[in-house]
Amino acid sequence: MGKPSPFADACAGALGAVFANSLVFPLDVIKTRLQTQNKLLKGSEVYHSSLDAFLRILNKEGLAGLYSGLGAGLFGTVASAFSYFYFYSSIRAKHVASLPAGAEISTAVELLMGALAGALCQVFTLPIAVITTRQQTAPQDERQSFFATFHDIMEHEGVAGLWKGFKASMVLCSNPAITYGMFERVKAVWLKRRAALGKAGGLGSGEVFLIGALSKTLATVVTYPYIMAKVRMQWTVPRSATDLSEKDRQSMKYTGSIDVLKKVLATDGIQGWYKGMQTQIVKAVLCQAILFVSKEEFLKLTLALFAFLEGGVGARKSNTTLTN
Repeated sequence: MGKPSPFADACAGALGAVFANSLVFPLDVIKTRLQTQNKLLKGSEVYHSSLDAFLRILNKEGLAGLYSGLGAGLFGTVASAFSYFYFYSSIRAKHVASLPAGAEISTAVELLMGALAGALCQVFTLPIAVITTRQQTAPQDERQSFFATFHDIMEHEGVAGLWKGFKASMVLCSNPAITYGMFERVKAVWLKRRAALGKAGGLGSGEVFLIGALSKTLATVVTYPYIMAKVRMQWTVPRSATDLSEKDRQSMKYTGSIDVLKKVLATDGIQGWYKGMQTQIVKAVLCQAILFVSKEEFLKLTLALFAFLEGGVGARKSNTTLTN
């Protein structure tokens, strides 16, 4: 199989991401509900753990509750994965073309290109993430369709409302770099341990997966307060919360990530910064593992489909030529 084009790579990445995120989507809903629950919202559902959230949502809203915002979520996944892989493949291809023959890309440059691709991706896809968050956290009787939610945000918050959490998203573009750095450090320690035990050779696939999962976990722990802050900024107070005082209502409006962290610290303590983190870690590790495994298969299918379509177009051109 030759080097795929950025478009083919983007298609395969998007398909793999959709497949992976479809499987773990309920975890995303649970994580988002845990991140946005607030003690000041009297009468609202209070979740004590991920399992408690799962059971309560299932009991009160059924399976539909665990998949609230699925359409917007998968649309966002396609847009995000496609744009990320496209930007990354394009940036990398241009950089490789500019290198002298035989030169290799350094790890630092690889990470920089990944962060740049992630930042460009966020510019275009953040509004979809905002709509998804609103659908996932809205009370069942207030939940709206994708376009109705979009219209509601535009009407009450303007265009700026669609890009809430943008600065936090830019900070979170560092997550892959942290993950990779952790991976290299943990791998070095593990190889030293293997050598001390007299084990030769490289790492097995199982060991690579475990080290990758641990690295992703450590990176998530480091960046999680910003993950929570971004979701809080994208969330909005339910319309049904009519008994809130103006002071409490203002305390749930945020000017930025630091403002979120200060207010959550005041009401929930340091543990408030890490609400839903366990679910986020499980979701991230599972999603990444499924994506890595499935992307190559989807790439083969994508290239086969492109070849089939190109063959069909070629055959039609040939028939047209013969007819003429």
